[in-house]
Amino acid sequence: MKWYKYLYVGESIRHKTEIIKWKIKHNIGQINIFVITIASNPRNLLDIIPAQELMQKGYPKKGLLVIGLAKGKDEAYKVVAQIIDEVYRKTGSFAVLPYLQTKKDSKNH
Repeated sequence: MKWYKYLYVGESIRHKTEIIKWKIKHNIGQINIFVITIASNPRNLLDIIPAQELMQKGYPKKGLLVIGLAKGKDEAYKVVAQIIDEVYRKTGSFAVLPYLQTKKDSKNH
């Protein structure tokens, strides 16, 4: 599992981002925390996954790119809407992954 450098985080947990990431990395239960990832199905834009699911032994975490964190489903939907809105405003398309890669590259210069 990889963490996007410019992680999108819901307002209610902004001050707890590092501890939440640490707990997820160490399989410590996170009730009502959701991770936002690039979609596993190419027909979708993003996935919203309860952090508890990531604790399952068989969950396919390899190659998973976490681009957002939120507390509660409502906040997760808001963060997803924020990401998609930003991508569309900047590019005129819904190509999330290419936009995030470009954003990452442009911030390195």
